[in-house]
Amino acid sequence: MKFSILKTAFLAAVFAAGGCFNEPKSASKTVPAENRVYLNDKNLTSVPSVNVKADYLNLDRNKLTDVEPVAVLINLKWLRLNDNNISKLPDLSNLKSLRRIYLRNNRFSEVPETLKDLPALTDIDMSGNVQLKDIPDWLAAKKNLKNLSFSRTKVKKLPENLEAWKSLQSLQLGELDISSEEMARIRKALPKTAIVF
Repeated sequence: MKFSILKTAFLAAVFAAGGCFNEPKSASKTVPAENRVYLNDKNLTSVPSVNVKADYLNLDRNKLTDVEPVAVLINLKWLRLNDNNISKLPDLSNLKSLRRIYLRNNRFSEVPETLKDLPALTDIDMSGNVQLKDIPDWLAAKKNLKNLSFSRTKVKKLPENLEAWKSLQSLQLGELDISSEEMARIRKALPKTAIVF
């Protein structure tokens, strides 16, 4: 019991300092080098042709608004789209192996519904999407999620039923206008989750 409390406190401190979505450099090493594609910081306005065998695609910090070409990359496990100008995603239903999607600092006003039916998905980062106001019930019903971030959005309340998130490891809700009552409700619903308010 004491270990669990200390572990949760430690994880919360780590997430607050570095963010659970600051992917360790070694994380991509689990993907063969030939299947890793780095197109970050290229000033791209469109997604170039990418080998369909790619497992890891990094398109961070470009000027993308449309990422339709990624929808055919059926082997993708990691997709990084942070710091672009994206407001919607294409149909990603063929990406059955996708585990992590990073959408930080874009222009989403809602959580993309195409994420609903991705069975392998464990991590979603929607932080910094300042127009995002609501977390949909379908996301709260999604099992197997491990890490979620909605920091620096306009979310004020989580869905009522958080039963499916019992195995959630971390939940980032930093810099949100959440009432103390809502914070208490979330903590009670997710006692084993490292939560950062």
